[in-house]
Order: sequence, then C-alpha cells, then structure tokens
Amino acid sequence: MKPTLLILAAGIGSRYGGIKQLDQFGPHGETIIDYSLYDAIRSGFGKVVFIVREEIRESAEAIFAPKLTGKIDFDFAIQGIQSYVPEDLGTVERTKPWGTGHATLCAWKHTETPFAVINADDFYGADAFATMSQFLQTDQNDNQHAMIGYELKRTLSENGTVSRGICVEREDHNLESVVERTKIFEENGVIYFEEDGQRTPLAPETPVSMNFWGFKPSMFPITAELFKTYARENINTPKAEFYIPTVMTHIIKSGLGDCRVFRSSSDWFGVTYPEDKPKVQASLNALHESGEYPGKLW
Repeated sequence: MKPTLLILAAGIGSRYGGIKQLDQFGPHGETIIDYSLYDAIRSGFGKVVFIVREEIRESAEAIFAPKLTGKIDFDFAIQGIQSYVPEDLGTVERTKPWGTGHATLCAWKHTETPFAVINADDFYGADAFATMSQFLQTDQNDNQHAMIGYELKRTLSENGTVSRGICVEREDHNLESVVERTKIFEENGVIYFEEDGQRTPLAPETPVSMNFWGFKPSMFPITAELFKTYARENINTPKAEFYIPTVMTHIIKSGLGDCRVFRSSSDWFGVTYPEDKPKVQASLNALHESGEYPGKLW
C-alpha cells in the first residue's frame, strides 16, 4: 500500500511576513511545496493531503490541483481552531493555530495508510523522500515510526533565530528523546539555544528534526487523547502550541512505540525570514542546472 504525504501548510508565518507556503522560489515560479510533491511522486507516495487554514484553502487548491490531477491523489484537510477541542471548553479565543501535532491530527479522517508529515516551507531533498517512502512501504510494525534527522549546522538561518527539534539517538538508531527549542542561533562560530535568558551551546553535528516524520496510523488515537489534555491545560494560553515532538516523546516514554532515526545525506534549506529567500532561490536554481530537477517540474 502506497503511503500518504501530509503537508503542514496552515502556519501563519509571522516572521516571514506573508504566506510563504504559496510564495514562489523556483526558476519558473515553483513553491517549495512543488519540490516536495515532485520528490514524493517519484519516490512512490500515493496520496497527498494539504493541511491548511480555511482562509487559504481556495488559493492552495487553485495552485496545486491543476499540477497534481492525474499524477497523484490529493485532498485538503482544515486545521480549525476548534478542531478536536473538547466541546465542554466552549469557544476558543485564539488566532494562532494549535501547532504541528494538532495539524497532523486534523488530517486523521483523510489518511488511511502509513504516512509522512512535512513542513510546507522546507526543502528536504530527494533522498529523504526515497528513504521515508521505503520505510513506510516495507516496515510491518504498527508501532514503529520514523524521522529524518539533519545536522544542526546545516539548518540555521543567517538572518535570525530558528526553532528545531533537538534529538538524542539510542545505540539501536531509535530516538530516545526530542525537545523543541524555539530560539537557536550561531554567534562567533558557536551554536546556542536560549531559554529564559540562559544560553546553552549545541554541537554542530547534533541531529535535529525538521518535521519530516513517518508514522503508522496507530499514532492518531494517541495524539487525540494527548491533545484533549493539552487543550484543557492551555485553553487560556493563546500562543501555546502542541508539537509533533510532544506526541513522539509520549509514545517513546510510555512504551507505545519507537522512532527510527534516518540520517539524511540531502541538503536542507528553508525560509523563516524574508531575507532567506534569495539564498533558497539560488539553491534551487543550482539543483535545476545540475539536473537533479528538470527545467520545469510540471
């Protein structure tokens, strides 16, 4: 059974200053999502689900439906503020989406196979998709999940701080823990994360999650229960976010499953700030010129 690809495209992109999921970066106006779609199709994924906010669904469908029709099945899932929030909590007073773990949950009804989850605004590389597709199509353990790990030093922005999932890997190449750090930066050749005013150095080769996860469907009911609790505890915290690493940490610590770490040989790049755009454009142009991608993707 071919796996499904979930694309997290509901974020607001406050630091970027626009809807970066739909911005054009390639030589023929391609979005970063276009490259993920192209790599997913050629590595054997059978369906794509775009997880979006209601207000950008129409735009997303207009851009991607013509490209994908006849090439791969596709669908759209809405990440709504009220989605999966216990009814007794009433109307939620927030504008920011609930985060990546909640977004994944919002695609539950659209997903019947093992699946991967990626960010809309990150370029992961063809090797990463091939590795994940192979895992999802061949691994028969319903409680064995996976992630693609990248070296921290390859994932920074020259234009400000970034958020990354810092990983600790066991000897059996399964994940021991992953912690979301929301303020990582390099200064004078040293990489730090900052929390509560305290700086902690990080090794440049530290494996980090760039939100390229592979899950079996057993993940969904676990996530739903966790989010109920999270929503109750954070109903009055409008900026609180329920991350995928929170779900994975719970699965591991509770003995409900494992997460294999696949180290990627692919280059990663993405856009957090407007100033990142020229570098991404140059990187994509180089990949086209080298033959990694055709002159036009579609």
